[in-house]
Amino acid sequence: MAEAVPPQPKRKREQAAEDVEAPSTEEKEAGVGNGTSTPVCLPFSGFRVQKVLRESARDKIIFLHGKVNEDSGLGDGEDAVVILEKTPFQVEQVGQLLSGSPELQLQFSNDIYSTYHLFPPRQLSEVKTTVVYPATEKHLQKYLHQDLRLIRETGEDYRNVTLPHLESQSLSIQWVYNILDKKAEADRIVYENPDPSDGFVLIPDLKWNQQQLDDLYLIAICHRRGIRSLRDLTPEHLPLLRNILREGQEAILQRYQMPGDRLRVYLHYLPSYYHLHVHFTALGFEAPGAGVERAHLLAEVIENLECDPTHYQRRTLTFALRAADPLLRLLQEAQRP
Repeated sequence: MAEAVPPQPKRKREQAAEDVEAPSTEEKEAGVGNGTSTPVCLPFSGFRVQKVLRESARDKIIFLHGKVNEDSGLGDGEDAVVILEKTPFQVEQVGQLLSGSPELQLQFSNDIYSTYHLFPPRQLSEVKTTVVYPATEKHLQKYLHQDLRLIRETGEDYRNVTLPHLESQSLSIQWVYNILDKKAEADRIVYENPDPSDGFVLIPDLKWNQQQLDDLYLIAICHRRGIRSLRDLTPEHLPLLRNILREGQEAILQRYQMPGDRLRVYLHYLPSYYHLHVHFTALGFEAPGAGVERAHLLAEVIENLECDPTHYQRRTLTFALRAADPLLRLLQEAQRP
């Protein structure tokens, strides 16, 4: 059963905030109002399903592409992506599901075993709904299910192929700067080291609802701009990386009473967006992207830089790309004999 999160202490500073709602702290594009119990409306009218981009019965999540605003005189309407996800059980509410006379439908019964469909009351039937609107073709491709391929990228491949390709892309990371500048999500910041060179903010990832510790997930986003990914790291960045590892673990221990030896602290390569950030997840949580082909433990990154200043400029890195990703084709072509 999930472990309940202890009450959160009042923040040292009261901060005005705007929230960015998206699949994860990694995947947001623009700021909107912070979460509230006040009823709100979706930012569009209507939603006509065009395609199921992806779904997972195990994770209880579905990604939908739909047309919206078709009745507003905008031609064929606009594209939107809506992600529907069943939320985890909350310890303090589980008992309410079975108290009184719950609405049940019997599926089968055999000796001491029986299975039912249980229909929870409204307040216990929340579905997390993430909206990407207006959605571009890049968003549609991002969420579309595709087969994966492993590729090994040398340092030369990165400089000659990957980096030029990335620089040609136009996906905005303004949402990152909104967080760093306190224009969005300021009230969600768990901890901040404000140093412009070696500081960072620590914020819950939106994949985590902060109601239980089993799937704890936070992101440290560095204040310093211009560090795109693992490939840019040199010994110059060691103070920043050490601060993130040490202070991030201490902040999580203080806020959530979870010690460092129960945390997985890592960077992605390739990352979802190109501004240096570090993932903090509960060790027992199988977080997306925590596999060996993408995750690089921060402690080992620090040690690699201490041993070899040019480690990440020279090292061959393995990662997975979708079969239709243009970068996969470019790298494969560059590597042909």
